[in-house]
Amino acid sequence: MVYHGLKGIACVETSISHIDGEKGKLIYRGYNAEQLALTSTFEEVAYLILHGTLPQEEHLRQFNEMLASYRALPESAERLIRSLPAQMDDMAVLRTVISSFGEKTYTFRPTMEEAVRLIAAAPSIIAYRKRLTDGREPVQPLSELGFVENYFYMLKGKRPTEAQKKALETYMILAMEHGMNASTFSARVTVSTESDLVSAVTSALGTMKGPLHGGAPSAVTEMLEDIREKENAESYLREKLEKGERLMGFGHRVYKTHDPRAKALRVKAEEIAGGDRDIDLALHVENTAIPLLEEYKPGRKLYTNVEFYAAAVMKAIDFDASLFTPTFSAARMVGWCAHVLEQSENNTIFRPSAKYIGEMAVPLTQ
Repeated sequence: MVYHGLKGIACVETSISHIDGEKGKLIYRGYNAEQLALTSTFEEVAYLILHGTLPQEEHLRQFNEMLASYRALPESAERLIRSLPAQMDDMAVLRTVISSFGEKTYTFRPTMEEAVRLIAAAPSIIAYRKRLTDGREPVQPLSELGFVENYFYMLKGKRPTEAQKKALETYMILAMEHGMNASTFSARVTVSTESDLVSAVTSALGTMKGPLHGGAPSAVTEMLEDIREKENAESYLREKLEKGERLMGFGHRVYKTHDPRAKALRVKAEEIAGGDRDIDLALHVENTAIPLLEEYKPGRKLYTNVEFYAAAVMKAIDFDASLFTPTFSAARMVGWCAHVLEQSENNTIFRPSAKYIGEMAVPLTQ
């Protein structure tokens, strides 16, 4: 028996997260991720995923200070970012700069401090490169700002409004961890060879770069831009479905009901919807598309996934499409690091087999 893509095959035991696709639940360390995203800070949830428990006040203070201390990039990383070709995409830049962190101090077994350093550095790398690409000088981090606020500040050169901060924070909490997905599997495979944390995360970033994993929100943005006005939604969506084309942002390989991450993001979207044209349009498109999907694909249970509202929220806070996958990756860095740490504690090298389907005993010709 061959399980293409290893779909449905359990290869590790983990206490980090659990996905119940039938019931539409995502659990972080025993807690409902949807509720955490709406009530907690990025730092609180990151601490939970890394350490296994929600932080006490003193532990959270120390964790925040540690994250803030690693935000400023080393001069070597700044020089590297400036030296990279202009045509290099942001994910390739993030992967390359993170790889440059792999000095000899990073070895097997990975440590929590190494993990925090990479988590803190990722947004700074993205923001530094983005400002250079836009023809602006990078800004240095502000230690008094929280993780998400500082990321926004380093990108925009100004602090976010409270609504912008909470919208971005909700998205980044929901993007933080999602079980044994392709990039997490890649990270665990890499460290299973007793390689280092930087190598494992670099491997994960290369996997996330693929459009089947990290690129979906950009396609949703393109769809919403094509629709433009609410009155165009039904005819546009019907035409797509009549042609047998996929509606981007709807359906998920795991969730057979509402994606809990999309539900939480929808709450935040509705909070900032008043007067925001992009959010209003997204809400209307969702309400139009779901009945149409049931009409054209009865019984398939296709609902909005996290990418749909990620695209709407990111557009509403003025993050262009080039930032979608890098921002997703900056959040997922927490989950990758947690899985690498967990893998290293009870390590077995991954060595799956392959079913050979080629020829046998082909004679050599003279």
